[in-house]
Amino acid sequence: MSKNVIIIGGGIIGLCSAYYLQKAGHQVTVIDKSNMDSGASYVNAGYITPSHFISLASPGMISKGLKWMFSPQSPLYIKPRLDSDFLKWAWAFKKSATPSKVEKSIKPLLDINLLSRTLYEDLHQSNDFNFHYEKKGLLMCYKTDKVGEEEWEVGKRGIREGLQVEHLSQIEVSQLEPNANLNIKGAVYYHSDAHMTPNNFMNEMIVFLKSRGVSILKNEEVLDVEINCESISNVITNTQNLKCDEVVLAAGSWSPKISKKLGLKLLIQAGKGYSINVKHDTKIAIPAILCEAKVAVTPMDGFTRFAGTMELTGINHNINPVRVNAIAEASSSYYNELHITSEEKAQVKCGLRPCTPDGLPYIGKTSKYKNLTIATGHAMMGWSLGPATGQLVSDLISEKKTDLDIQAFNPDRGF
Repeated sequence: MSKNVIIIGGGIIGLCSAYYLQKAGHQVTVIDKSNMDSGASYVNAGYITPSHFISLASPGMISKGLKWMFSPQSPLYIKPRLDSDFLKWAWAFKKSATPSKVEKSIKPLLDINLLSRTLYEDLHQSNDFNFHYEKKGLLMCYKTDKVGEEEWEVGKRGIREGLQVEHLSQIEVSQLEPNANLNIKGAVYYHSDAHMTPNNFMNEMIVFLKSRGVSILKNEEVLDVEINCESISNVITNTQNLKCDEVVLAAGSWSPKISKKLGLKLLIQAGKGYSINVKHDTKIAIPAILCEAKVAVTPMDGFTRFAGTMELTGINHNINPVRVNAIAEASSSYYNELHITSEEKAQVKCGLRPCTPDGLPYIGKTSKYKNLTIATGHAMMGWSLGPATGQLVSDLISEKKTDLDIQAFNPDRGF
């Protein structure tokens, strides 16, 4: 049965949800408060990452965060603040960062990443799209033996989970990346990963959705909702009142603001990340994460993107030049011939990634409302998990059995 579905949020999760919902025969409206040409869905590293099966809330992350808090150039910065939402999130993060909980999250994270990679490949091979997509894997590059050992422990776990992973020496990396002139000790190489150019895909998807009758409302803000018998009957924006059969909340870092209007307590904190685009030839051919610096490097369509940092400072788009310089300097220390110019740094962009306390996204129906599906909290894997989340959202609303067991992503789960 065709339903009238309103999706709140026009990022990668919202657009992928719209794609699979319209494909299933539903009438879809996407609402976004922005012009839909910037933000995390446009400035991310473009990774499809089966390699990222260890959640952000891992043991030791709290102690690292406390140490990095006092360094203006650190990969992670948490701004201490007496904010009840932040304090609740931080306490839940602490409770989630245990070996047993991380272990329990490995399979669901890996499964949803693998499903999403398959769906991206299906989209790429279809006649509807022509976006940039390459499967060259991911190099986890390290400079110190300690970090190399840590990364290889994760890599060996990846092998046990069925991924193809190699531990490469510096010479072996240089044979794989002969022109990049990497200054490293070695790398753990995940063959499983792929990469894209995000803005290419986003622009193509918007054009495609419009051609299929999806209504996309840009620069329109959701102000309130009307409830009738445990269902959302209307979504009220700054310009109109829209009736609906189903609602999808996919507003990323802004989801808690909307969820509060519904009496829901979604624990999410915005994690700001920066990206620098380098348009001269870097000779970098394979995506890499520079492990000690936590910088992601992606050869995209016509440029190379250097992305990094995680700033938990609330919802804002303030650019910290110290952190931008840290990304540029770290990148140059791994690639001997790389120089990121002051002009390139001046063009830096930022985006806000919605982070849950346990590193798992919220995907599913909430028990409080009959017609609300939540799809948010994907943190640094939002791009990777876009199509899988969209397919799951469509299955739930179409009342079909999902391809995955999504209990781990239950938005009503406690911490």
